[in-house]
Amino acid sequence: MDQQTTIRIPFRLTGPGLHTGRTVTVLVRPAAVNFGIAFRRTDRVNIITQHATADKVGSTARGTTLGFGRHSIATIEHLMSALHGMRIDNALIEPDGGEIPILDGSARPWLQQLQRVGTVQLDAPRKFFELKEPIHFEYGPTGSVYDIEPDDHFSVECTIEFADSVIGRQQAVLNSFDEYADQIAPSRTFVFLHEVEPLLHLNLIKGGSLDNALVFVNKELGTRQLKRLEKTFHKDASQFKVHDGLLNTTDLYFPNEPARHKLLDFLGDIRLVGYMIKGHFKVYKPGHKANNSFAKYLMNYIQTKL
Repeated sequence: MDQQTTIRIPFRLTGPGLHTGRTVTVLVRPAAVNFGIAFRRTDRVNIITQHATADKVGSTARGTTLGFGRHSIATIEHLMSALHGMRIDNALIEPDGGEIPILDGSARPWLQQLQRVGTVQLDAPRKFFELKEPIHFEYGPTGSVYDIEPDDHFSVECTIEFADSVIGRQQAVLNSFDEYADQIAPSRTFVFLHEVEPLLHLNLIKGGSLDNALVFVNKELGTRQLKRLEKTFHKDASQFKVHDGLLNTTDLYFPNEPARHKLLDFLGDIRLVGYMIKGHFKVYKPGHKANNSFAKYLMNYIQTKL
């Protein structure tokens, strides 16, 4: 029988938040049996521990935010994905601000630290939920569809579909957690160029850059737009290169990197169910809001079966 795990020793990572742009240091600590994954902001006078469960999510606007108001913690999905990918059951996460750093836009920096400090087994069995029947869930507003078939382990097929041809329809697969480190964790977050300015007007992505996000472009850039990009990304216009619809100084790590990143996000969001799940997931057009709705549905479903 699989045993619960935690990390062997604490570690810290520091970086700016994607949306606030503020520098935050995150301390990740070991935790005891049955503690689960929890967050608490250390920059508050009254420190509140918030367990990372889907029903505690306060916002899904361009990321997953745990909690509400002054104690909320934004953009937890990449760290949660790395914890899920490493099959870590118990950990206490202490940021000194309201957003988990974006780092390079993937889960790889978190995964590398988790691999560096290592994990230890605890004296208690892992909390599994083993599916006995198929589950089907649809989230109408975005056309997202989630299916789970019974299986003896966890696996995911993820399909994304954008009308914009620079991404279009893509698929990504995680057959087992053994593939996570190499095939999923490095995949970076992405955005379309036409979304950047509206997000800035919403006071979001202040910490976004070409170093931590893939920016896709679906039309030729004019002189006026290049000037705006200089201001937005603090780079000279000569540094902007568009190659295969990608505005970056780097190439894609994988031809289907956007689909892999959506799978990465899904792994982080579905970890908020609170159980390791045995089942084969087929996910169509996932997004944080749809993922959270599905995770809450799954939490309720599991409670009826226990």
